[in-house]
Amino acid sequence: MWRPDPIFMDKQLLLRNNDEALSLFGKYDENLKVLEDKLGVRITARGCEISLSGEERKVKESFRLLEKAISLVRKGRMEKEALLRILEENSSLPKPNLIEISSKKSRVFPKSEGQRNYCQAMEKYDLVISIGPAGTGKTYLAVAKALSDLKQGRVQKIVLTRPAIEAGEKLGFLPGDLEEKIRPYLQPLYDALYDLLRIEELKRLFAKRVIEIIPLAYMRGRTLNNSFVILDEGQNATAEQMKMFLTRLGFDSKVVITGDITQSDLPANATVGLVEIQSLFKKIAGIKFVYLSEKDIVRHPLVREIVKAYEKNIRAQSDKNKV
Repeated sequence: MWRPDPIFMDKQLLLRNNDEALSLFGKYDENLKVLEDKLGVRITARGCEISLSGEERKVKESFRLLEKAISLVRKGRMEKEALLRILEENSSLPKPNLIEISSKKSRVFPKSEGQRNYCQAMEKYDLVISIGPAGTGKTYLAVAKALSDLKQGRVQKIVLTRPAIEAGEKLGFLPGDLEEKIRPYLQPLYDALYDLLRIEELKRLFAKRVIEIIPLAYMRGRTLNNSFVILDEGQNATAEQMKMFLTRLGFDSKVVITGDITQSDLPANATVGLVEIQSLFKKIAGIKFVYLSEKDIVRHPLVREIVKAYEKNIRAQSDKNKV
């Protein structure tokens, strides 16, 4: 059934003073982080001003709940647990899908409708291809889901891979051993893991090879059973590399491919594997494509505007070329 696209909005709320802000936000803004996770909206605090952005109905609901929380602050009864009670007892919004993991972050919530569809796809399908602009959580949510499946015993191993290709510039000779040479290409995957797991736990999983991070070229010849495999920056994989990667899929494994087809660093004459598979696989029932947009961007609000500006320019150039 057709449904209209959700309407997005921004809304501001002003507090009386810094003491009131501290009581509401909590130490290190922990209360606002709880609200973000529970309701799927982006919340930023600057001094005594709170800004909410996201789907219209979620922003309005969050605004209402914050007003209720502020009334508790002014009565001297605001605590993290009180905010949780307000959310559970008063929210009319459906509870968002969540990814349960252990250690540093116990739960990760999708913060947009697109991210929710992405999480649902990773739960249901063995092969998920997520395509969208930077900042939409493609890699982060995939890594969180992999850790969740590992924790729950659904898989025994996590393999994270990326094409080792420079983003439009030549880095030249890199000093060090092989691991030190390839580390810069794979750093975003390490960043996601470090944000989700404590360093001690991550070191243990690396040492036992329960988690591997390797360049895409090193995937050739392997068969990965009982594993959660993520190919990040899929737009930088050639058609040949993409075929090689996809045929690594073994029994009881799950594969997630992420990428932004507007930011490929491959030579102009190369076939982009991520583009090719959209037509090749569109009729295969066990494969799910998830398309994210600027509406799903959860980084700084300016990132969304930057992406929209580039997309507008691309459309304008395309229209010009048709004339």
